Amino acid sequence: MSLRRRTVEVLLAAGLLGAALAPPATAAGHGRERPVPLRVATYNIHAGAGMDNVFDLDRQVAELRSLHADVIGLQEVDVHWDARSEWRDLAGELGRRLGMRVSFAPIYRLDPATPGAPLREFGVAVLSRYRVVGAENHAITRLSTQDPNPVPAPGPGFGEVVLRVKGLPVHVYATHLDYRGDPSVRIAQVADTRRIMAEDREEERGPVRQILLGDFNAAPAAPELAPLWEELTDAEPGAPTFPAQDPVQRIDYVAVSKDTVRVRDAAVAETLASDHRPVVADLLLRR
Repeated sequence: MSLRRRTVEVLLAAGLLGAALAPPATAAGHGRERPVPLRVATYNIHAGAGMDNVFDLDRQVAELRSLHADVIGLQEVDVHWDARSEWRDLAGELGRRLGMRVSFAPIYRLDPATPGAPLREFGVAVLSRYRVVGAENHAITRLSTQDPNPVPAPGPGFGEVVLRVKGLPVHVYATHLDYRGDPSVRIAQVADTRRIMAEDREEERGPVRQILLGDFNAAPAAPELAPLWEELTDAEPGAPTFPAQDPVQRIDYVAVSKDTVRVRDAAVAETLASDHRPVVADLLLRR
């Protein structure tokens, strides 16, 4: 059953659509000459709050579990950030509850609210069922939301992990681009993203499999995103992602390197567990 151009109803995920969301490993075979299947997802979790602005990590855990993804990119992840997420470590907790490895890349690291408490952090994360063999928190251009008079400047929060997927190295990036109507910061962020990914391609020996997951805060045809599509394929899911209630635009993406990763199918999951809807995609990694 194709996932393309249909949405995934969460209320049916455990029933009629369970087979559609089951891991697709058997479909591609296991011979050395065959591509390797990988299911990935991206989800802006809104700091654990749903479309109703109520913090409820349980429903997000249930949603993420229903996707049966091997790798998940997360945005708006609180780690001991403030009372809105009960001062909890959302990255670590989601990893533990889903039985996945976690790599967290903070955009902001602030002093504790009280002496002796953990640092307050907010950023992006990658969850993976596969072994993480490397991780880096890259700096890209940002316009800080924590500075009353910000100017564009390099800042962390472009997370990268290198996974070992059935013997193949895979570079996975998690990002959250600027939300403002003026696209100038996003233009700079796209340039930074392409530079970092190009450097990885130059350093690797052999094929480089790259997967970019994130909230781009722009529509697919936005001019500032156009340079990305020179090297990457947009896994078009056939439905909008934002806002979660009656969505009207797609700003959440799975994008993959053109020559080394093929998109089999992609879909948007229908859920109000965040103010965004997640995108899930079935990929084939070329050997």
